[in-house]
Amino acid sequence: MGFFEKLKSGLSKTKTSFSNIFSGFRKVDEDLLEELEEVLIMSDVGVETTTKIMDSLRQRIKKENIQEEQEVKQLLKEEIQAILDKEDSSLKLETVPSVILVVGVNGVGKTTSIGKIANRLRKDGKKVVVAAADTFRAAAVEQLEVWANRAGATIVKREEGSDPASVVYEAIEEVKKQNADVLICDTAGRLHNKKYLMDELAKIKKVIDKEMPEASKEILMVLDATTGQNAIAQVKAFKETVDITGLILTKLDGTAKGGVVIGIVEENHMPIKFIGVGEQIDDMEVFSSKEFVEALMD
Repeated sequence: MGFFEKLKSGLSKTKTSFSNIFSGFRKVDEDLLEELEEVLIMSDVGVETTTKIMDSLRQRIKKENIQEEQEVKQLLKEEIQAILDKEDSSLKLETVPSVILVVGVNGVGKTTSIGKIANRLRKDGKKVVVAAADTFRAAAVEQLEVWANRAGATIVKREEGSDPASVVYEAIEEVKKQNADVLICDTAGRLHNKKYLMDELAKIKKVIDKEMPEASKEILMVLDATTGQNAIAQVKAFKETVDITGLILTKLDGTAKGGVVIGIVEENHMPIKFIGVGEQIDDMEVFSSKEFVEALMD
């Protein structure tokens, strides 16, 4: 199955809800719009974003004198696409070397996402170094090593409990030695004390800024699509400490709430850079708003 087919299959539960509304020769009336509003909320678009979409739809239906339900569907697709296109989802790795700092709570698929991104970059001919700076979680380093080896990337690691910023410093030295293209840094997902976690992130960022001041930097946050609205809250918490430049959405194949993608982008004014739909090393793609809307609505 190609990636687009996996995406369609992953979004099938959400897509079915839309299909059920646009399935017959229905009159374009308030009943249709109320049902549509309900489906958007049920698919985890979020109340705020749903209200915004529906207000715009109602105005356009009136203004453009829309009579056919298929025209309503087309308008809805345009509204969703417009939200997703407001943010630039391209990956900014303009310098050699560049840095990707990966953040997110434990259990969202951070380690596997790093492996998959490293794999993509290696396939593009780039030399990749991975810093195992999540030194507080048992087995995190070993897991990351497995994925880095699969991807053909160099891993820099130290024993459990080491200072994460010092691991990143060593990885930067390795990048310079190898003349590598991209450094990907893993970070701790959650500690007993949120402030401590955020302090560690700030320290890591300080090391990167000092040692690689000219490098392009992406700070990507990994989110589990199956957690729906909770994912939006996670972004808000992390944004207080670190300037997130984009999001990686995992487990999109396991949710009936695919609409969360729309809510996350709209509420956080932040692009989705990658989406994952499966467990294999190739199951991660650069996010395409056009493909997403097609998979959701067509």
